Amino acid sequence: MSTRIAFLKGHGTENDFVIVPDPENVIDLSPAAVAALCDRRAGIGGDGLLHVVRSAAHPEARDMAAEAEWFMDYRNGDGSVSEMCGNGVRVFARYLQRVGHVAEGDIAVATRGGVKTVHIAKDGDVTVGMGKARLPEGDVTVSVGERSWPARNVNMGNPHAVAFVDDLAHAGDLYSPPPFSPLAAYPEGVNVEFVVDRGPGHVAMRVHERGAGETRSCGTGACAVAVAAARRDGADPAVTGTHATYTVDVPGGTLVITERPDGQIEMTGPAVIVAEGEIDAEWLENAIR
Repeated sequence: MSTRIAFLKGHGTENDFVIVPDPENVIDLSPAAVAALCDRRAGIGGDGLLHVVRSAAHPEARDMAAEAEWFMDYRNGDGSVSEMCGNGVRVFARYLQRVGHVAEGDIAVATRGGVKTVHIAKDGDVTVGMGKARLPEGDVTVSVGERSWPARNVNMGNPHAVAFVDDLAHAGDLYSPPPFSPLAAYPEGVNVEFVVDRGPGHVAMRVHERGAGETRSCGTGACAVAVAAARRDGADPAVTGTHATYTVDVPGGTLVITERPDGQIEMTGPAVIVAEGEIDAEWLENAIR
């Protein structure tokens, strides 16, 4: 391992990430290494890590290389692997633009959740084609303390349980994963969103992200919330033939989610690079011993 490893730090609506450019996939980013880098006191700090790799150089992305040159090898803050991160894709695209790999306009990014289409606008916002939501059948319940709520099971390439509540404070501190049932609904864990109404087509949410705890924002979670809110409100674009758009307030800002009649979902929001530097490889090796 080289003595220095380049990194950047970025965020999308304050969902923050350590970015590690590694085009040829030569850096060994073990779960322990990722967790050390994402540690907010002893490391750089982040909700997750964006490992930037050419699709052709990564065994999980080679089949997507013809569609997307770059693969977002996303890791949660605890080092675990995740299928997809909506805010992460926007920040990933902003990094590619910053270093000159891509320009404004449409690009494709490979993820474990499939190839995502991304549009980098002149005004700075980034729109991500998040694919279609799946709505698995079956009742789900989530709980915090003595309160329990029915939740909508929404899959955006990763699993979500969306609960509508009277007050976001009812979500508690969200330090630990909210219990859910049945356990069989989410065998690998779940992201849990708590949602309140702010007005027509306007909601606010808090989220416990699987592997990260409460975060300031969750892109796939905002999409899941918009879909769940639309169905609750009797809107299904596939039936009505018209777009359903929701403004979703998160603790770190605002995202705009649109579901089209063909089922495709688009998420628009900011993406910011705030710093860049070098990781000391000796520190990293010591941190994971």
